[in-house]
Amino acid sequence: MNDQLPQSFALHQNYPNPFNPTTTIRFEITKSSETELNVYNALGQHVATLVNERLNTGVYDYQWDASTLASGVYFYELKTPEFTEVKKMVLMK
Repeated sequence: MNDQLPQSFALHQNYPNPFNPTTTIRFEITKSSETELNVYNALGQHVATLVNERLNTGVYDYQWDASTLASGVYFYELKTPEFTEVKKMVLMK
């Protein structure tokens, strides 16, 4: 987590993208919230939970290691009571 205070909820594009086998997902939350960050495959099947806890206001970076998964398109979803967003990422082995 950074010391910056975000002005709005935001889910940023992962980097690097495409990636092999790890990538970083950054998001910002504007108030303490129950927060979930989940990853799904192209079929919509849940493959990972990166966050499932109450987080304080801030900017967060989470690294995801997809070394056990096949190449392809994946989606990551950030959910709080006030914000939901989904973005696409590509794993290339």
